[in-house]
Amino acid sequence: MSDSDLKPRVKQKTRVQRPKLYKVLLLNDDYTPRDFVVLILKAEFRLDAAQAEAVMITAHQKGVCVVSVYPKDVAETKATRAIDAAGQLGYPLQFTVEPE
Repeated sequence: MSDSDLKPRVKQKTRVQRPKLYKVLLLNDDYTPRDFVVLILKAEFRLDAAQAEAVMITAHQKGVCVVSVYPKDVAETKATRAIDAAGQLGYPLQFTVEPE
């Protein structure tokens, strides 16, 4: 028998790191209608009517509000899609993405 047959096998644990999360922030502007902001929040970010209204009002009063938190690629995609949808109708609605 060789030495390799007598050595115990060592199990290696693989650690999977969770992806870093990013906040999607809604920025207030004085031109985009509130109803449209709520519509975008419901459609793109899957907020219910009450949540969307609360986020919109908070952004209006404080200038910015966290909409949701996602992995980076999801956060950037959702923010871009929301900005593009607003832009198609001529609204200057803005979202930003930053690390949590």
